[in-house]
Amino acid sequence: MGTKHNNDGGTVLERQEQKLKPPAMYQVVLLNDDYTPMEFVVAIIQEYFNKDRETAMHIMLKVHKDGRGVCGVYSKDIALTKVELVSMHARKAGHPLQCVMEEV
Repeated sequence: MGTKHNNDGGTVLERQEQKLKPPAMYQVVLLNDDYTPMEFVVAIIQEYFNKDRETAMHIMLKVHKDGRGVCGVYSKDIALTKVELVSMHARKAGHPLQCVMEEV
């Protein structure tokens, strides 16, 4: 915490840092479709979200069964980058996989 000296030689603690709220966090979510192969989804989760195969399988099954699965929670810039990378990879591979971000 920063300190500031006032004119009479005393020290005043700055409380500004307590007023700042933490930045919003965003969850990155994969959405189910009837065309993207399950194995491709698992590979995407492993590659872009650094999950081991077992965790990636669990997330993929959640996408398959529930229509959506959270891959991770990140700051806005990182979440946006992950959405863009996953979407670009899926399109290049010819899959309609959708990846979105939602504020937590």
